[in-house]
Amino acid sequence: MIKTPYFTNSPEVHGHRGCRGLLPENTLPAFLHALELGVDTLELDVVISADEQVVVSHEPWLSAALCLDADGRPIEPTRERAFNLFQLPYDYIRRCDCGMQQQLRFPEQQQVPAYKPLLLEVLRAVEKRTQELDRAPVHYSIEVKSSAREDTVFHPAPSRFVELILGEVHAAGVVARTAFISFDKRALQAARQQAPELPLGLLVEDAEPFHQHLQELGFIPALYGPEFPLVDAKLMAEVRAHDMRIVPWTVNEVADMRRLLALGVDGITTDYPDRLLNFLQRL
Repeated sequence: MIKTPYFTNSPEVHGHRGCRGLLPENTLPAFLHALELGVDTLELDVVISADEQVVVSHEPWLSAALCLDADGRPIEPTRERAFNLFQLPYDYIRRCDCGMQQQLRFPEQQQVPAYKPLLLEVLRAVEKRTQELDRAPVHYSIEVKSSAREDTVFHPAPSRFVELILGEVHAAGVVARTAFISFDKRALQAARQQAPELPLGLLVEDAEPFHQHLQELGFIPALYGPEFPLVDAKLMAEVRAHDMRIVPWTVNEVADMRRLLALGVDGITTDYPDRLLNFLQRL
């Protein structure tokens, strides 16, 4: 059987949280619109609810800047972590609107009623819409949102966390087009043990040397995902020497896109996939 490669074109367009600059992040409207724009990969974050549902969300709590509570009331910023998704059943989470608050950081973002969907719901909706559009299948880059200090507080231990996500990916039938990414090296180690065929990506946002990150991880991942200001010719050479691909995040200005493409990155993660797609078309 021939497996679909994780990456198909270069440079790839990765829609960050769908298309956060255009529609509410990590919501069905954002993912479906990014798909319609023509992204190669949908980047999304997952957390776990009290009833062990895999929920698409960046924070493991209801962000006061994004969401209302289940009764439609604003959430006090100082209390948002009390709305711990790991301690809330999905039935409650589902009733919270996370799409109607204006985002000053993203003035182009359209406010629409939206909720935090389940991962399986997103995968199935995207696959269905892909067929309707008669376009090439999209890839998925799923970020495991975990850290050692938050184990058993905001999420399960890495092995259980990864197990739950893998179950949904298998249920949707998209394993061959899915990668797991994380800042948490423990999560990637757990994923490698449970699904050695899965492409894995290490996310980086600090100035720790490249070789030290790999030494701590203990293996060579398929993908290196640095915060975009960290990318220079030296880092590119180090990544290429290990036969890895590099997809920096989160790149929203055309000038930065131009610089990174000139360096030869394999893809770009952006809140504005429309900007990147338009730039690539002009090229």
